[in-house]
Order: sequence, then structure tokens, then C-alpha cells
Amino acid sequence: MIELLPLWMILALMVLLFSGYPVALVLLGVTSASAAIAIWAGEMNLAMVHAFPLRAYGLLANNLIFPAVPPLIFMGVALAQGGLSRDLFVTLAHWLRNVPGGLPIAVLVIGVLLAPSAGLIGAAVSVITLAALPTMLERRYDPAVATSSIAAAGTLGVILPPAVMLFFLADFVGTTILSTFAGILGPAALLLLLYIVYFAINGRAKAGRVVTTGNDELPKGAGWRLIGIVAVVGSVLGAIATGFATPSQSGSCGALAAFMLLVLTGELTGARLKEILVETAYITAMVFLIIIAANAFSLVFRVLDGDALVGRFLISLGLGDWGTLLFILAVIFLLGFFIDWLEIVLISLPIFIPIIEKLDFTAHIGSPILVKVWLGAAIAIVLQTSFLTPPFGFALFFLRGAAPPEVRMADIYRGAVPIVMIQLIVLAVLLVLPRLATGLASLTLD
Repeated sequence: MIELLPLWMILALMVLLFSGYPVALVLLGVTSASAAIAIWAGEMNLAMVHAFPLRAYGLLANNLIFPAVPPLIFMGVALAQGGLSRDLFVTLAHWLRNVPGGLPIAVLVIGVLLAPSAGLIGAAVSVITLAALPTMLERRYDPAVATSSIAAAGTLGVILPPAVMLFFLADFVGTTILSTFAGILGPAALLLLLYIVYFAINGRAKAGRVVTTGNDELPKGAGWRLIGIVAVVGSVLGAIATGFATPSQSGSCGALAAFMLLVLTGELTGARLKEILVETAYITAMVFLIIIAANAFSLVFRVLDGDALVGRFLISLGLGDWGTLLFILAVIFLLGFFIDWLEIVLISLPIFIPIIEKLDFTAHIGSPILVKVWLGAAIAIVLQTSFLTPPFGFALFFLRGAAPPEVRMADIYRGAVPIVMIQLIVLAVLLVLPRLATGLASLTLD
């Protein structure tokens, strides 16, 4: 019976996640209880527990990705709370006033520009909701359409460089940051294109029901602010692409650029800087506590041969390479119904990556390293859906919290359905046409 302890670890983790306790504490509690049972049963040596602090220290000290996380979080928080989103929306709405579905498309563009706040889904969705939703409702947009554009925009940045998620995926999958960035651009571009087509068609079909013009005046210096945000995002990508900075240093380039943008636009005050620093510290502490807790969970899980147990289970299904990959992606998709992307990455990928590495897709892709880029892009698309799938679609709840009272949760759920369907269509295209991810990424590996 003790050999099934890894399975009980997974089941206990899934059940306790519904308790409402912080994920990091749930992870540590399940890990501690499982380790105690394993030691009592003679399946685990007490010395392994003593070695954990050294393992955690080595994880944080030797990882080249983690140092980029705090400055990237600062950059995202600064852009999300810097007071620029409303001006951007008014500017884009003015430019796109004659385009069918112009306001939803403007919202999508804001989502792209706020890509540095990827991973900070609450900040991104809340800011876009406050900036855009009242205006869209005033112009008689269907609440489901208005909220779906915000959900799409708020989650699009999750997979756009320099998203924090991509740094973690590159580390787990075993690719360079630059190739991971390049690999996601094709799928993200297709995703954005399909979003635009969907909202344009919807806008044309309901052209008589919405008001296409308003009294919004073009903000002073709007063009320069737009250029400034693009420059902030470009500072991270450019620092990595040109070799000016390592991936861990590039986050600092973005943080400095975001700080300078707030100074130049006059948006930086003592109170706002304090809010940004406190929010950055809070999110950073949460992220790294989850990292440490997930590392402890994976250590005990592997000591108990949990990864081998999962591997034997998948092999017993006889699904083959493609069937096994689709099964794993489906599991990740289902996990997104209940937990956030960070927990999915830190808990499930250490279990699944060793299994995925044994699958052979070289004939389909062309080279082992490009297989990793392709898999990273596919996992990123699946993880993106986790923000929009009930019952715990975090983007949907943040959207509801920032929306006016007349917007019902049913409207938000109804609007999320076509967005999730579009994401799954892009995933299918990516799996069938891997050059969507590997075409540009191959140039970075030459």
C-alpha cells in the first residue's frame, strides 16, 4: 500500500486546494505529512529531509532564470499601475473608431502592450477592465462581447515576451530564453489575428446596436506614451537579442525602462512608487515561496518513485508518442480549471517533462532542440487557457471584481467560451504545423 503514497500525495493536493489555503502552505503540508509517513514506513531516509535546505539554496542560487523574476514583476506592476492604460484605450479607440469591433480590438492592443505584466493576471485584467469596460458598455456593446475582449487581452500577455511564464518554461523544457521567445511569437500572432477576426465579424454583425463614436478627446502626448510602452517592452527583448544583457540581467533593463517612463510621463509620485514596491515585494515573495514548496513536493515525490509510477501508468495506456503527449496536455488543461499557471508549471512539469523527453517527435519537427521549442509553445498555449476555464478561471474573477454591478457572472462565462475555443484551435494548428513555432526559433539557434 505504501507504494501508492505518491498517488495519495497528488489526490491530497488536489482536494486541499479547494480548502482556500494558500497553495504554498498546502504544498508544504502535503509534503511534510507524506515525508513523515514515508520515514515511518522506512521508504525514506531522515537524512534526505536534512538535505532539503541545501537543495533549496542550490535551486535559488544556481538558477540563471530566477534573478530576472523580481525586476520583471516590478516592470509589470509599474506599467499596470502607472496610470497609462486609460489614455492608451482612448487613443486606440479614437484611431479605430471606423473599424468594425473597434473597441474590442483596441482592448486587444492594450493587452499586447501590457504584456510585461504577464503572470500578474489580476493587475492586467483589473486595469484593462477599469480603463475600457465602462466606455464599451456606454456604447451599448453586449456585456459578453465586452468582457470577452478584456479576458482575451488580459490573458494574451501571459504568453507574449517578456512574460514571466516563458522564463519558467524555458528553464523546465531546456531551451534558451531567446528561442522560447521566438517560438511563441508565431502562435501568439495567429491567436491575435483570430481574436481580431472574431471581434471584427461580431462588430459588423451588430453594427446597428453599438455607438461607434464618443466624446473621448485624444489625450495630450498619447503617441509618445504609446512609444514609451513599446520601448519598455523592447528594452527586455532587445537586451537579450543583441547580447547586451543575459536573460537574468534583461529584467533589470525592463525595470529601469519602466521606472524612467513613469518619470518622463509625470506619473511617478511617492505614494505610487510605494504601492508599486509593496506589490512587487508581495508578488515576489509569493512566487518564491511557491517555488520552494513545489521543489520540496517534487523531491519527496521522486524519492518515492512517483515519477516512475506516473510513467508506468502512461505506458500502460498504450497511447504511443502522440497519444501520450495529447493526454499530458489534456491533464495540464484540466488542472487549469482548479489552479494557477505557476502551480501547474512547478508541480506538474517536473513529473511530466521526464516522460515527454522520452517521446520521439524528431521526424515531425526536425531536430531535438526544436522539439523542445515546439513543446514549450504548446504548453504555453494550454496554460493560457487556465485563466479562462471555470470554476477557478482567475481572469474571470478579477474581471468580475472590477466590473460594474450590472455585468453578471453569466455574461462573463458566456463571453469566455469563444475565447477558449480560439485558443484550442491555435493549439491544434500548432501541433499539426510545428513550423508556426520552430520557423522563427530556428533562426535564433543558428
